[in-house]
Amino acid sequence: MRGPLGAVIGRYPSSDGNAQMGGIIRHNRKCRDIVFLVIFIAFWVGMIVNSSFGFNQGDPLRLTYGLDYKGNVCGDKHANPGLRELELKYWLNPNQVYQSGQKDSQFKLADARSICLMDCPTPSEDSLNWVCDYPEGEIRLSMDDWIDRNYDYFEFLTPEMRNSSVNLQGPCYPVIFPSVNVYWSCQFLARPSNVSLTHWKQMGGMNIDADLIIDKSIHKSTNSRSSVLKRYMSDIGKSWPILIVCGGILPLFLAVIWLLMIRHFVAAMPWVTVVLFNILIVSVTMFYYLKAGWIGNDAITPIIGDHDPYVHIFGRELDHMRAAAVLMTFVMAVSVLTSIAIIRRIIMATSVLKVAAKVIGEVQALIIFPIIPYAILAIFYMLWLSAALHLFSSGQIVQNNCNSNCCAYDLASKRVNCDRCCGYSIRYTPHIDIAIFFHLFGGYWATQFFVACSSTVIAGSVASYYWARGETSPEIPFLPVFSSMKRLARYNLGSMAIGSLTVSFMESIRFILESIRRKLKVTNTTPDSWIGRAAHNTSRFCLRCIEWIIKSVNRNAYIMIAITGKSFCKASAIATELIMNNILRIGRVNVIGDVILFLGKLCISLSSALFAFLMSDTHKYRSAHNKISSPLFPVLVCWGLGYVVATLFFGVVEMSIDTIILSYCQDSEEHQGTAQYAPPLLMETLNDQNEMQRLTQGPPSS
Repeated sequence: MRGPLGAVIGRYPSSDGNAQMGGIIRHNRKCRDIVFLVIFIAFWVGMIVNSSFGFNQGDPLRLTYGLDYKGNVCGDKHANPGLRELELKYWLNPNQVYQSGQKDSQFKLADARSICLMDCPTPSEDSLNWVCDYPEGEIRLSMDDWIDRNYDYFEFLTPEMRNSSVNLQGPCYPVIFPSVNVYWSCQFLARPSNVSLTHWKQMGGMNIDADLIIDKSIHKSTNSRSSVLKRYMSDIGKSWPILIVCGGILPLFLAVIWLLMIRHFVAAMPWVTVVLFNILIVSVTMFYYLKAGWIGNDAITPIIGDHDPYVHIFGRELDHMRAAAVLMTFVMAVSVLTSIAIIRRIIMATSVLKVAAKVIGEVQALIIFPIIPYAILAIFYMLWLSAALHLFSSGQIVQNNCNSNCCAYDLASKRVNCDRCCGYSIRYTPHIDIAIFFHLFGGYWATQFFVACSSTVIAGSVASYYWARGETSPEIPFLPVFSSMKRLARYNLGSMAIGSLTVSFMESIRFILESIRRKLKVTNTTPDSWIGRAAHNTSRFCLRCIEWIIKSVNRNAYIMIAITGKSFCKASAIATELIMNNILRIGRVNVIGDVILFLGKLCISLSSALFAFLMSDTHKYRSAHNKISSPLFPVLVCWGLGYVVATLFFGVVEMSIDTIILSYCQDSEEHQGTAQYAPPLLMETLNDQNEMQRLTQGPPSS
């Protein structure tokens, strides 16, 4: 028995020395952890400033489309000239592309002259096609006329302009190589048109290098890690309808349905959850195999639009999809075997879920309460994702200093210019990676904060129900949910800030340690030196310790905060002591129930992922303008959003069970093994499943 802590939960002495029964929830409280609330507010101010920088400096179009020779983003209707529908980047000078692909060459592909077009040019079968610069100066053509002429106005050039064009200095350039649209860049194919080359040589054109280097140079650029990451971020922006439907609306609907079924069909729900989980995880894994090309012929491809079926171009996204398919296969095998192993324990889970079903039936506002944090999180995620896209694309467009002998005809100045003919690049602001990490950490912290607030409100509502003996009394408000929200907003926001910060900080450490462990594993599975082995084993041990701390502190500390009004650290100490004194009682009853609830969350998140796959497979997201490079990131984001939404709603059941069990154990401890405040519905449920004996029995005597 804890002595002084015993009165913290069960009863409080009044001024005359007598115990007040049921005064647990409405005793005198005061604001806690104010310092951390101030830190949280300051962090939000920093988030706003950080996001404002992204909105000011970023442009999500840069994540998808390239830059032309004027520094415009392809597809930008506000550019000069307007480039609406001109989304493809095409490199005009094939010799510059060839030069950028040579080893030890200081000339980079980003320095080569490029232009924005509506489609990739193809060589003529009987003559020589040209692609000319945007019309200006002496070229009296509108942009529409220029497009209608297939970007060719060679016949209007003066002799001087024709001479510079023959020397590959523009303003017109020959189309010698066929090209194909690969992620909005025209990928050259290293098989030049013999007809076009013949016409070019007859005109006295300079020698054009035709080699595989010209193919590999563009492929290397479009397939680089930074380009792939930009496309993944762009996929999230393009698939916002998928995120809203599959990451927001669908999990909301499924979570409410699941709560209602738990309320009315509690005996069947554990079985339904296990069966549905296995079906969903197999289905999602099959979709990964489908998109990886291991089932059927629907593998993701980097080529956009129609193309020669004999043209095969490799994309890094396909490797990532195949890696995800292999990982999902392993997860599927472990999950199916685990679910089979717990089948014999489902009856125990049913008895635990009955407790929550009884509470939800009495405090019916709990079913609809999660809609409030859901709406807040939905608004936050829309703003946060928009800011993330702008941060990833933030930077200034500057002209490169290529220090190379390149010249190009300038239509405005009517001469060949060799001073500023290099291409443009996006120069990212220093420490932009820190700003992005700050934004990601802030998003995770905010999510944990809202989940903590939701959990605490539910815990306060259920505790009110328990300590009022399951009845409506003067000590317990008629609407315990709204009363619990009021107490949270008035006294405990600081405690929510430190609790969510602790979880976020520990998860960040876990991510860093996991990265270190993976690097050690890549270099050598088991380090040879004792220092390496010690670091390897220590990192794994720390990971397990952090996971245990997160699981033990998170929910139970919030329960104690809701009940006692103590600070986060004090509530954590009370919860830890209470758990340690009743570890066998809580463990036997609660473990299987938590497993079933976790599988329920996975069912909803897997459903979100499955429907995200289906939506991303429609024509809208496979066509040229809205095509996503890979469904991998939209599916993962929908999976994560679905899990967050399920956590908000399933928190009703989780917190109901944990709060009832902790309150029951404390009540039983204070009254010599016989709970005094347990409502009749709880006692009836526990007696029906013979759980009373489990809870009241301590560890067997030796």
